[in-house]
Amino acid sequence: MKPKKLYIIAGEASGDLHGSNLVKELYKAEPDLNIRAWGGDWMEQAGATIVKHYKDLAFMGFLEVLMNLRTILNNLKFCKSDIEKFKPDALILIDYPGFNMRIAEWAHKRGIKVLYYISPQIWAWKKNRVFKIKKTVDKMYVILPFEKAFYAKYDVDVEFVGHPLLDEINEYKKTAISLTDFKANNKLSEAPIVALLPGSRKQEISQMLPKMLSVVDHFPDCQFVIGASTSISDEFYRPFLTNKNVSMVREQTYNLFNLSDAGLVTSGTATLEAALFGLPEVVCYRGSAISIAIARRLIKIKFISLVNLIMDKEVVKELIQSDLNTKNLVKQLKLILNPVYTEKLHHNYTELRQNLGGSGASEKVARAMLKTISA
Repeated sequence: MKPKKLYIIAGEASGDLHGSNLVKELYKAEPDLNIRAWGGDWMEQAGATIVKHYKDLAFMGFLEVLMNLRTILNNLKFCKSDIEKFKPDALILIDYPGFNMRIAEWAHKRGIKVLYYISPQIWAWKKNRVFKIKKTVDKMYVILPFEKAFYAKYDVDVEFVGHPLLDEINEYKKTAISLTDFKANNKLSEAPIVALLPGSRKQEISQMLPKMLSVVDHFPDCQFVIGASTSISDEFYRPFLTNKNVSMVREQTYNLFNLSDAGLVTSGTATLEAALFGLPEVVCYRGSAISIAIARRLIKIKFISLVNLIMDKEVVKELIQSDLNTKNLVKQLKLILNPVYTEKLHHNYTELRQNLGGSGASEKVARAMLKTISA
C-alpha cells in the first residue's frame, strides 16, 4: 500500500505550533506518511516539507489585506497549483479562515477530502460561514467545547478533540525554569512579579501598554515585567522602560505565565494560556472607537476572553474601552493579588481545564483524521 499524502495549511504562528504537534502525532501513528505543508519552523522540525512560511502570509486588518491583495491572490493561485501537483489523499486546514475557506471550496469541487482543525470563530461573527463549511468541509475538528453545540444547531457534525494548549503547557512544565533562576537570568528583584502582555502588534502595544503601566506607581512593592513580542525590536519598547520597577523579557511568555503573581493581559489566546497556567489575570482591550462600534454591531457574544466564553460566566475581569483606566486597573490588580480572591479563581481554573477535554488533543485529532481519511 502506498504511503498516504497529506497537505496541511497553517497561516499563522499559532497554527504552526498546533500544526507541529499534529504532524508529530500523525507520524507516530503512521511513520511513512508524506506531509507537505504551509507553516513554519515548528512544523518543519516536526518533519513536514514546508512550501511557504507563514511569515509571508500573515496580513492583519482590512487595510493591510487591501494593500497586499495581489500577493494574497498569487498565494492562492500557487497553493492550488501545488496541491494539484502533489495529489494529496486529504487536505488539512488549520484555522486561518480568510485563506483556508477559499481553498476548502476549491478543493471540495475537485473531490479532495477536506479536514478542518481549529474552527474559524464563526460563533462570534460571520455566522453565515457555517453553511459554506457544511458544504465544503468533510470533517471539522473543534478545540472549544461550546463549538460542538454551536455547529449542532446547524446540523453540522463536528468532533470535539480538546484544546492542544493543555499538551503544550504540560510539555513546557517538564523542563520549566525555577523562579530563582528566572529572576537571576533576567536580573529581576525578589519582589512579586506582575506580568504585562500588551499584544503582538505595534499599534496594539501602543494602545495597551501605557494603560497597563499607569498602575506601576500604585504598587511600589511589585515589579512589572513586559513580555515582548518576538517580531518587534527592543528599540520600540525602550520608551516604556523608564520606571525602575519595569523591565522586559523576550521569548519567555510561558516563564512569565508560570512564575508571575498576577497579569494584565490583552484579549486573545494569551488570556486562555494565562488561565491554564493558573495566573490571576485582568483581561484588557482598547481599540479605536470606530472599530469597536463596528465590532459591537457584528459580534454577538457576551464576553471577549476565551476563559469566560468557555466557562459561560465571568471568571476573569474584562476591562474594555473606557473601562480600561488606571482606577479600574488598580482596583482589579489589588483584588487578584489577594490570596483570598485567588483561591476561588483557582477552583474555576480547574473546572476550565476539565471543560477543555484534558490532555492528548493532538493525538486524538491525528488518530481521528487518519480514521476519516481511511474510511
